[in-house]
Amino acid sequence: MRAGTCMTTNELILAIETSCDETSVSIVRGGREVLVNLVSSQIETHEQFGGVVPEIASRQHVESITIIMEQAVREVGIELRDLSAIAVTQGPGLVGSLLVGIVAAKTLAMALDIPLIGTHHIAGHIYANQLVHELVYPSVALVVSGGHTELVALEREGQFRIIGRTRDDAVGEAYDKVARALQFPYPGGPHVDRLAAEAEDEIELPRAWLEPDSYDFSFSGLKSAVLAAVNQAKMKGQELNKPALARGFQASVIDVLVTKALRAVHAEGARQLLLCGGVAANRGLRAALADRCAAEGVPLLAPPMALCSDNAAMIGAAAHLKWKQGEFTALEMKAEPSFSLEGWSVRD
Repeated sequence: MRAGTCMTTNELILAIETSCDETSVSIVRGGREVLVNLVSSQIETHEQFGGVVPEIASRQHVESITIIMEQAVREVGIELRDLSAIAVTQGPGLVGSLLVGIVAAKTLAMALDIPLIGTHHIAGHIYANQLVHELVYPSVALVVSGGHTELVALEREGQFRIIGRTRDDAVGEAYDKVARALQFPYPGGPHVDRLAAEAEDEIELPRAWLEPDSYDFSFSGLKSAVLAAVNQAKMKGQELNKPALARGFQASVIDVLVTKALRAVHAEGARQLLLCGGVAANRGLRAALADRCAAEGVPLLAPPMALCSDNAAMIGAAAHLKWKQGEFTALEMKAEPSFSLEGWSVRD
């Protein structure tokens, strides 16, 4: 359904996020004010397996979702009838996990007879910045997460155009694989980040720049170089300099991300660079981007650490884009594990 005129901007959206291994419910007012943002993490459950087990993740979502929804409404002190719409992550993500949130959202929207807004997970990460910053356009978003590494041009609000993406491992996947090689527990990214910051030396590793004009990324070769260094040390019976290897790995990742992101900003005439996604919490990346952006006069926006990882507040912020245009989702909505970000754009 699409309304002919813009909706009010003081609405209360209850948002649900269950795309992977966090069960999250938030209530957001006007796309900017977070009234509550509850996140139930499954890290301790999946840690023993070294990664997310989809079936276990979906089962835990089923156990948690109703409790968290009730808690969110209770903490804000509102009645269900005060809600204006229900937003939920439609994709991308694990299909079983997505379905849990979608069924809960559909049920509540139908019971309350209010709009349902199927929301793109990556649009959520990008618009998490709107919860703490004033966005201006055109802008470029650097999306770095467990399953995504993308450069997205935003010519205007809610309009997404992907100009670069990973051709193999996403940044978060590369961090987790390197962390396993260095014998760190899941999730490994924070451990590698910390170790790299403590290192006094650096083992220099290759950078995959790809074609001269490409904004795409590739981290599989870098991951292989780390594994080769680990295996070489074992074969020679030498003690591996883990901090130096972590620093070399992180330096290579950051160099490519920062260089391509700033090149895209200038090519697109962007007025801001938005950093978003779970890996946006990486302190080394944030510091390097801040330094480079300051040197080149580019405003850098990044959400606080709590809004970098998967959470429902970011889904509420992105859903606000659709609310303003009266673009709602039919109750027949299905989970979309490979949901198109460009296709989710607000209509002209």
